[in-house]
Amino acid sequence: MLNVFVGLYLLVSIGIGLYAARRVQSSQDYVVAGRSLPLYITTATVFATWFGSETVLGTSSTFLQEGLHGIVADPFGASLCLILVGVFFARKLYRMNLLTIGDFFRIKYGRAVELAISLAIMLSYLGWVSAQMCALGLVFNVLSEGAISTDVGIVIGAIIVILYTIYGGMWSVALTDFFQMIIIVLGMLYVGYIVTGQLEGGVTQVLDHAANSGKFNFWPEPTLAGILAFLGAFLTLALGSIPQQDVFQRVMSAKNEQTAVRGAVLGGTLYFIFAFIPIFLAYSAFLIDEKMVTGLLTTDSQLVLPTLIMQHTPVFAQVMFFGALLSAIMSTASGTLLAPSTIFTENVLKPFLGQVPDRRFLHIIRSVVLIFGVFVTLFALNSESSIFEMVENAYKVTLVAAFVPLAAGVYWSKANSQGAVVSMALGAGVWIFLEATAPEGLWPPQLAGLVAAIVGMIAGALLPSFIAPKEQKSHKQQ
Repeated sequence: MLNVFVGLYLLVSIGIGLYAARRVQSSQDYVVAGRSLPLYITTATVFATWFGSETVLGTSSTFLQEGLHGIVADPFGASLCLILVGVFFARKLYRMNLLTIGDFFRIKYGRAVELAISLAIMLSYLGWVSAQMCALGLVFNVLSEGAISTDVGIVIGAIIVILYTIYGGMWSVALTDFFQMIIIVLGMLYVGYIVTGQLEGGVTQVLDHAANSGKFNFWPEPTLAGILAFLGAFLTLALGSIPQQDVFQRVMSAKNEQTAVRGAVLGGTLYFIFAFIPIFLAYSAFLIDEKMVTGLLTTDSQLVLPTLIMQHTPVFAQVMFFGALLSAIMSTASGTLLAPSTIFTENVLKPFLGQVPDRRFLHIIRSVVLIFGVFVTLFALNSESSIFEMVENAYKVTLVAAFVPLAAGVYWSKANSQGAVVSMALGAGVWIFLEATAPEGLWPPQLAGLVAAIVGMIAGALLPSFIAPKEQKSHKQQ
């Protein structure tokens, strides 16, 4: 029964995605849905930016082991990122009528910076998209009770997501996100109701147990090392995920700048609220089946929540949960698959193609989606990192290489190409050096890289400029 309903859900999702493809007539339709999405769909698709495998499986399992302190990056940093995008970046970037976030770096700093940062952004997606594929494999393995291996499940999930993303682009992402958000909200609320009903003290019992176990300790140890580690984890998602194509793509698909701002803020707020439902459900397992939780914490903590649902809830609750889980994963996977594909085609490949008719360019983007989808699937099949680790590590790249040039380019009039180049070089250089030599040192490598990037931008912009003429020429061409 459960597998039948899940199969029907997958067919409906594919159908919606393929139906959305009928709206795609140009590359702008494909990349930013023709900049025509209303507030409710913009909010849904921004919400779906983060509500994926890392929220349902990764964050909840990390909370079981480390408490609130362990999940400072997600949902705290992740939700703040979306709100910051809405408040500080959405309006200014929307007015520029950009197709990708890479276009901003070309207009502000020139082709060389555009190329370097676009490649860095693409690299950051490798772990994130692979995490979604791994989660799909995990879900299919659980649903089939081991009949489908995780690797085979990864391949099945990848085929489904690649199929409807290729044809519909951002329109498929937007419409499936809206449908999937409804399933996520209803499914999580219903399962929460069922699980709470199995506890004598209800929600209060879970909260008291977690508090007594020290799981609500949020702030770091009052030591320099503890504070720096806390800031490093928090800022990785809070700032490092701002210069990302999928966040930009969703916000820029809004029908006007006011919708872009409101959609980002509302999406981030809803994400923060609903991210705690899977955390609550996973911790409830301690009170329902402590033996099961203890065993899985030593093998694979990501299985705690799906195992709880499979063993301790009725079939309809299982249908709602796995429908919500698949919705969360697929909505994130489709958006994160489309984002690096479009930024590669627009900002890396297109300048080498010369004048290309828009219809042909659209075919090229779809081909890149397919190629990137195959590549991340292979990466997922060979990865040994947890879902939470893959997602958190993805944003270190953009934190040290892209955030400072973006923020300075938007808000500092003195920011120039030389500043951007020095910022990227110092930020990425310090980060890579510390990751290789002292990954567990006093300074988290990505935090040290961020500081170096800020210093590089200020120094590079204020020192005598050797590449100012190149920057001015690039800007005038726009």
